[in-house]
Amino acid sequence: MWRLETPGGSENWNKSPYAKSDDKYFMISCDTHLSPPAKLFHERMDSKFHSRLARVEVDGDGVKWMVGLENGRREKIYEAPMEGEDKYRSVAGGSRSNTATPGIVDDTAIRLRIADQLADGVDGELIFPNGAGQFVFGTTDPEFCLALSRCYNDWAWELCGPYKDFCNPAATIPTIDVANAVSEIERVAKMGYRVLTLPCKPVFGPSDPSHTNYNHKDYDPMWAAIQDADLAFTFHVSTGRDPRTSRGAGGAVINYVIHSLLPTVEPMANICASGVLDRFPKLRFALIEAGIGWVAWALDAMDEAYLKHHFWTRPKLKHGLPSDYYRASGASTFSEDRSGLALVEDFNLVQNALWANDYPHHEGTWPHSAQAIERQMGHLKEETRAKLLGLNAARILKFDIPQKYRA
Repeated sequence: MWRLETPGGSENWNKSPYAKSDDKYFMISCDTHLSPPAKLFHERMDSKFHSRLARVEVDGDGVKWMVGLENGRREKIYEAPMEGEDKYRSVAGGSRSNTATPGIVDDTAIRLRIADQLADGVDGELIFPNGAGQFVFGTTDPEFCLALSRCYNDWAWELCGPYKDFCNPAATIPTIDVANAVSEIERVAKMGYRVLTLPCKPVFGPSDPSHTNYNHKDYDPMWAAIQDADLAFTFHVSTGRDPRTSRGAGGAVINYVIHSLLPTVEPMANICASGVLDRFPKLRFALIEAGIGWVAWALDAMDEAYLKHHFWTRPKLKHGLPSDYYRASGASTFSEDRSGLALVEDFNLVQNALWANDYPHHEGTWPHSAQAIERQMGHLKEETRAKLLGLNAARILKFDIPQKYRA
């Protein structure tokens, strides 16, 4: 019931976030999810990879386990009982058909997905892998990672391509091998993709100083390919390493905050402090689902290190402080973020925040996004709301603004 609570719009709201309003905001959800069929990778990939694909096995006691993971662990699957909207969210997002059968992902499911989003006031969405698609980056084998990425990218475009003006999937890029990454970037650009998604850590697994990272010049061919294709690129939470690190009491909260959200800061610092944007100034990037409350602190922290540790800092940036590069080229998504929205105007981040309803995830605002927007954005200027809800997405992610909003 708390999702329905709202103070309503006030006199400083010129437009409305409600779908049926005659004067609605242009709204783009910059973080949504789509689950491929569980058997997709088995059906489409070479049989030599089948034994390495993640799969579910049931033991003699009826307990379900996820097996076939790169780290060799067997992960127990905990199935929480769900009712009402929670249960509906678990089968929404393209994982149901007109028969409401879970696991069916077809044209009818996409049409139902679009209907869900339109009812929530959304005019377009940026889609990321969910379910089996989340394992695309979960390997240190370059050949296997490339095969997984191509399989997902082909399937996502086949499904969403006919609806690309609304459903905009992000292409997964295998970053373990730079040549493979460049090859896939060039391939998906020709297919029609407009946005890429890279793992937060380019080599899967725990932090290891021996692994190459995005601040290394080894990745310059990849940045050049992205810039030449004029594609935006993203880093989504829970990619690059397994976030299920903490076990026991409080594990769900600890893993979400520490091992899922926080690692998304690292690629941002890599991009902004290493000179990448001096060499490739036309790059555009976004951090997905980590919120925006931390952004002001992180920018200040980068600048402090750059200035106070000047005797260690390399390279010397050509166009200001690390924070200047983020403000010029970066962005971050939020769903409900009171602290971030309290800071966004005062810290000059109005151009760098992207709204998302995180459809159909439980931590998102769907199907009550309008109420959440009214709860959080009443203190903002009208121009700020319009930018956060859709205009920034049009500029950074190349979404078209329909004529009815231009008028």
